[in-house]
Amino acid sequence: MAVLDIVLHPAPVLRSTAQPVKLFDATLSQLAADMIETMYAAGGRGLAAPQVSLPMRIFVTDVEWKAGDPAPRVFVNPEIAAASDETVLREEGCLSIPDTPCRVRRPARVTLNWQDLNGLGHEAEFGGIEATCIQHELDHLNGILCIDRHEEEDFA
Repeated sequence: MAVLDIVLHPAPVLRSTAQPVKLFDATLSQLAADMIETMYAAGGRGLAAPQVSLPMRIFVTDVEWKAGDPAPRVFVNPEIAAASDETVLREEGCLSIPDTPCRVRRPARVTLNWQDLNGLGHEAEFGGIEATCIQHELDHLNGILCIDRHEEEDFA
């Protein structure tokens, strides 16, 4: 595994729409492994391919690794199928925009469709910080950054 270079805002790749993954092979699996290693090395909970200069629809997450055993997940060609009306306002950080926390309101729960590294389709509902992380990383695949969604209102 290798630690990849994380691109920083305002790199143009961060504003591009990532392209669907069509080839599910050893190269994709290696990319996912490298992205997970990079996420851990940078102290993050998620990392999208555009953040490592690749405009591909893949991201990795692990929202629990800082509190215990690593449990990384890989999402290829993800799409939100449904989102709750209930929202939550959380402070988010971004590895491509260091030292710039953003307050972002997002649906509290999302149902996500995605493919795994073998191209098999999955659907699951996510809540809590995992739902926030997934939405943050999915935004990266669409050229959207947390600074675009930042709200000035206070946490109350």
